[in-house]
This record gives sequence, structure tokens and C-alpha cells, in this order.
Amino acid sequence: MDHSQLHIATRLVFGENSIDQIGDHVGECGGTRVLVVTDQGVAGAGHADRAIKSIEQAGLASVLFDGVRENPTTIDVDACLDVAKSSNIDLFIGLGGGSSIDSARACNFLLTNGGRMQDYWGNGKATKPMLPMIAVPTTTGTGSEMQSYALIADAETHQKMACGDKKAAAKVAILDPTLSRTQPREVIAHTGLDCIAHALETAVTTKRNNISMGFSREAARLAFAHFGRILDDPDDLESQGQMLLAAAYAGIAIEHSMLGAAHAMANPLTADFDIAHGQAVGMMLPHVVQFNAECDETSLEYANLAKECGIASSDATMVEAREILLALIRDMLQQADMPTLLRNCGVPDNAIDSLVEGAKRQWTTRFNPRAVSEQDFRDMYLAAL
Repeated sequence: MDHSQLHIATRLVFGENSIDQIGDHVGECGGTRVLVVTDQGVAGAGHADRAIKSIEQAGLASVLFDGVRENPTTIDVDACLDVAKSSNIDLFIGLGGGSSIDSARACNFLLTNGGRMQDYWGNGKATKPMLPMIAVPTTTGTGSEMQSYALIADAETHQKMACGDKKAAAKVAILDPTLSRTQPREVIAHTGLDCIAHALETAVTTKRNNISMGFSREAARLAFAHFGRILDDPDDLESQGQMLLAAAYAGIAIEHSMLGAAHAMANPLTADFDIAHGQAVGMMLPHVVQFNAECDETSLEYANLAKECGIASSDATMVEAREILLALIRDMLQQADMPTLLRNCGVPDNAIDSLVEGAKRQWTTRFNPRAVSEQDFRDMYLAAL
């Protein structure tokens, strides 16, 4: 970690009602005809209408695609592509949770570079310029607005493909807490735990650096302080805003640090048992933190994070601080009324082998601070069962 670097390609706009200026940002990015990519829930809450009104007030045109589904597949991206192709657009807006932002980004790959989504699995495979994109999160967790990857599942194999390219990063990200306060409580729980997992995983990965760790720790500090508050009171705009910042900071950290075994183990649970991503990663996170903490260097990182976030006292021992962190993660699962055992989510004992195979294939495994063997994956799934 001697040569730390940070490159942020996305301009961050933060504040209540900042969505109402999106037309100005579209114009600054050179857009004249915009595709707003969202889901029916976000559209039904009136958020798309607010964006479109601002775009039209700026004298620009817009087209709406509200067909995004949770955990988008190549089928969903193709549906979005049909609308994009027929509408002669020159800018994308991803409005919603990570699924909407990822779908807009994925569609951008295909519209500008052609081919299939499978062609872009990996990093840096887009050879032609891409259209500018504005990302507007309405959930407090994924951090997709600050990333250059789209996570799309192959509709046939269910394999989740991380498709990334620096050209796919949003030009602008708008964080408006008046949008995120309409999240259902279940979504607050899922995305908030995802944010916490992002902060804790990026803080210890093998690719982390001193700058990215600062974003990881600040994301964790904000999330620990404000997650419970928005669970109890979604109209707390101050805490909604702080959680949006936590998610964005963790997203910046992911761009530079990648993720680890908790996400590797969560993805097969979503693919095979349709468990929401945030719930899956939240359930696996305590087991992965416990596993990683058997390495003294990583245990020290967890302890330092706990102290810097103010959840452990400065004079706590490494073991004490680490255990406080673990207890807090477990408490957050209970606070969110979320199951802590896989069998309570319909996962049978005989699924372990296939889950282990799925986790081994996940790209984030390679960045985990402690090498994870097949038996290690099995032991952690069994412990979570």
C-alpha cells in the first residue's frame, strides 16, 4: 500500500430536492434526448415524473423505460436496449436502486459497442466511446452510482457477470434524500446491510490502499450511525442523506478495493434461492468477518475500524474491538427483522455443495484478505445454515 491512488470519474451532487435540477446536468453533459431507466415502483412514487419535468423545463426531450426488475438479467437489458435503439437517445439516466443504475449502464454497453452482455464480462472490453450517464440512487446502499461496473445475470446460466469499463462510469451522481425516503422498510434493510458489507469488505481486501480505506471507514461510520435511524423513521432526511453518502463512499471504495468472500457467497444464494442480495450478503457477513479475523493483520484492521467509527473505545484490545464489531453486525440483522439462518430462507442442507461451487466461481473471492478454500466456503455456509 505504498503508492495509494484515487480516481473519481463521477461528479457528486448532494442535497434535498437536487433531482429538480437534473435537466441542467443533462444539458451540461451534452444530452438532448434522454432515456430514463427505472422500475415501476420508483416511477409510481413520482420520482421519474420529477426528473422528466426538470428535463423538459430545460428544453430537452426524454423517453421512459420503467421495466427494470430486481437482479436484472440479460433479458431485462435487451428489453431496455429495444427502447434505447428506437428512441435515438444520447444520454442515459439510471434512476432507482442498483438494478436500475446497472441496467442503464449495461444497456449503454450494448447500444454503443454492440454484441451481447457476455462480451463485456470482465473489465475494459468496450472498444468504442459510450454515451454519458447520470445516476440517481433512490436506495441507500448499493453505491452503484459511483462505480463503473454493471452486475447482470446471464438469463440461461444465472451466472452473475460483473461488466466494467472506465467509460461506463456515470458523469454525474445525484444524491437526493427526498427520493430515498420513499423506500419500503424492507428495501432500507437490504440496501443498508449491503452498504455496511461494502464498507467492511473494502476496508480489508488485498487491493485496498490508504486512500480507499478512508472512504471505507467513513462509509462504515455513517452507516453504523444512521442505518437504525432510517429504519425507525424513513422521513428523517438528515439520516437519509448520511446513508446516501455512506453508500456513495463505499461505492468509491469498491472501485479501488473490490470486494471479498461475503459477496462471493451471497451471489449464489440470490441466483439459486432468490434471496435479496442485501439480505444474502448481510447473513454471510458475520461468518466472513469471523473467518477473516483469524488473520491477525485483518483482525487489527477490523479493530481499528471499530474504534474509528466510535463503536469501540480507543483503549479496547484488538479482540474486544473486533468482537464488538461482530456483535453490532448481528444486532443490525435483528434490528432489520431479517433471518439470520439460511434454512429460514428455504435453503436445504443438500444445497451446500452447489452453493460452494457457485461461490468458488465468483470474481470477488480473489480479493478476500484471507485465502478461501472449498472447505472454508463449506464451513461458513454450514455455520450460516
